Amino acid sequence: MGERSVNPPRTAYVLLWFPKPSETFIFREVVNLRAMGMPLEVFALYDELTEDMSDEMREASGDVERIGLKGLKRAVSDWFYWLKRDRKATLHILREALFRRWKGLEKSGESLWAVLCAATLARRFVPMGIAHIHAPWASGPATAAWVASRLTGIPFSFTARAWDIYPPDAALQDKLRDAAFVRSETRRNIDYLKGMCTWDAGKIHLTYNGVPLTEFEEAPVHMRPPYKLLALGRFVGKKGYDYLLRACKLLGDSGLDVHLTLAGAGPREKRLKDLSNRLGISERVSFPGFVQYDRISSLFRDADVFVMPSVIDSSGDRDGIPTVIMEALLHRVPVIATNVSGISEVIQDGSTGLLIPEKDASAIASAVKRMVEDRNRALLTAELGKERVLEQFNPEKNHRRVFDLYVELVPGSINSRNPR
Repeated sequence: MGERSVNPPRTAYVLLWFPKPSETFIFREVVNLRAMGMPLEVFALYDELTEDMSDEMREASGDVERIGLKGLKRAVSDWFYWLKRDRKATLHILREALFRRWKGLEKSGESLWAVLCAATLARRFVPMGIAHIHAPWASGPATAAWVASRLTGIPFSFTARAWDIYPPDAALQDKLRDAAFVRSETRRNIDYLKGMCTWDAGKIHLTYNGVPLTEFEEAPVHMRPPYKLLALGRFVGKKGYDYLLRACKLLGDSGLDVHLTLAGAGPREKRLKDLSNRLGISERVSFPGFVQYDRISSLFRDADVFVMPSVIDSSGDRDGIPTVIMEALLHRVPVIATNVSGISEVIQDGSTGLLIPEKDASAIASAVKRMVEDRNRALLTAELGKERVLEQFNPEKNHRRVFDLYVELVPGSINSRNPR
């Protein structure tokens, strides 16, 4: 018998930014795949981010090829290069990619920039010997990967998460059709994407994110007044933090002494602070701002209950499975979350936490009361949730699954058996 020799494909990851402080799950995937022996190069369509970086991210930031605004002139030149090589085919690709009704100003700008950058990516991929292109988001990065793939013939794949497919952009069906395979971070997304398929939907594979399974110090969860609530994330509509603030108002009016730490930053920060003032609860809400990843453990260790009040925004945007839910459970903090997107794949009501309807401040308040009134039961849900995270979101296992997908599905990645 001989041993099978595995030859992982030289792979290009295409992102808007890398590393990005709020995308620790993608950063960890890149780090782990490289550690497993994947020859992986990262390309960013935008310029470098410098704020709120952990030391590890800051160190990795230099190992990225960026296009950014300085690459505009080159991108135009690279499209002329492809036109000279095959004018008819390149014009067809350009027409298919550009003349679409992209939804919204931001997504339109991102998509058009992705198309422009694709010519430069394609010219870089060929001499580098890139055998596969992957986009960790189904939006602009996948558009760039799709166009670069069509220019070069190099196969591509992408990962579908949440806001990048809800609502779908104007090219999502074409990207699904042409991708060698598609990864989804939730089971719910798979059913959603299959509804768009008029081809083999078997190309869609579930690959849960991997979260760092560092041996975190467990939170004591004292459950003594004032009960300490924690929420953590970007201040955007889909997080539903306005409903959480209204729940705090209801809890205070009912006589329950709570204090909420609402950590994060984003475009709705002023709106949320104004709402807490109008509700008369500003003394019971703290806004510590953005907290770097390597400093969030202290927040979890000081919490009695973690609340994730996600909603489906009016635009259709929503969360996938927020990583902070898993991080809370790894600190043994009881979790209350809404039944949105893939959250129920982690939080099972009454077992690994409390699952409640979205956009319902009364439901949040009732769930908080249930948690704080029965500390033993709350801790049991947190312990069961921790077990689920350790099993289902193990980075070594999940990133090995990703590695194996590339090896199995990219042509030429597995060599024949070698004789002993």
